[in-house]
Amino acid sequence: MRHLVEFVRFIKRCASCLRLSWRPRSSPLGAVAAPPLPLLSGGSREKLFNCVTSICVEDAPASEMYSYASQDFERFLRTVGLLDGLTGRCLELGANPYFTTLLIKNYTPLEPTVANYFNDAFGTTGTQTVRFRNPETADNELVSLDFEHFNVEEANFPYESDSFDVVIFAEIIEHLLMDPCAVLREIRRVLKVDGHLILTTPNVARLENVAKLLSGANIYDPYSGYGAYGRHNREFNQHELHMLLTHEGFEPEVMYSADVHEHMAGSYWNETELERLLVHRQEGLGQYLFTRSKVKAPSPAKRPSWLYRSYPEGQLD
Repeated sequence: MRHLVEFVRFIKRCASCLRLSWRPRSSPLGAVAAPPLPLLSGGSREKLFNCVTSICVEDAPASEMYSYASQDFERFLRTVGLLDGLTGRCLELGANPYFTTLLIKNYTPLEPTVANYFNDAFGTTGTQTVRFRNPETADNELVSLDFEHFNVEEANFPYESDSFDVVIFAEIIEHLLMDPCAVLREIRRVLKVDGHLILTTPNVARLENVAKLLSGANIYDPYSGYGAYGRHNREFNQHELHMLLTHEGFEPEVMYSADVHEHMAGSYWNETELERLLVHRQEGLGQYLFTRSKVKAPSPAKRPSWLYRSYPEGQLD
């Protein structure tokens, strides 16, 4: 189990009712603008933090789970915040270690179904026991979560068409190796006609990456002992993600970038100079991209030529 948790850490990272509104939040540079951090209905920041950081998968090192939950706490809140007002069945892809899953179960009316992928040797289904502190009673509880196991990039999803009202695709697209359009088309297939896709991913144009490039540092992920899926293989900026979602039949309703933990941009380039150079695009400098899109049109037959190359003639737009 330790290896599974470590793997997921790489996949996820390298991973009153709230209302989203465009009110700038200052970074240490004053150069990153984002909506305010959502607080889910009935949950104070302290209560939500205590709930998320108490979550631990069976046999997983508690200290590692706490460290991950603490660092990315705001990302989980922003992801679940995009579900505001949505109801029905919700498929969460790559759910382990279930930080967003438990928030969904405790703070939304959605009915979650979870799916994971660990490695090719794992079976087609599994069950994991998760310990967490109930946010209302503060009692420690155990919940068993059944999941389907499949590689989203290689398998047809084991669900009927038009099965879900919501699909959560968080911190996965950057790990894909070959064909994000194929995955988005499977997501489109299992979503209902008026369904929603919640997609989050690291922002390749984040402030720290800009500072790194200015200083001559490399922004690419190192090679991973967990194989090709253990690293970020292709990150997106906000404009690209909007073009991709639109191409695949989705209509973005909410899209923004935000920091979720401290960045090190000032370690690579002068902070004052960064702010002067980048003030014109402060809304696109956050560490992560957060999107909520509605099903709008059928999946297309071709792939976008700006994202693919070396495909047979006639297969690219």
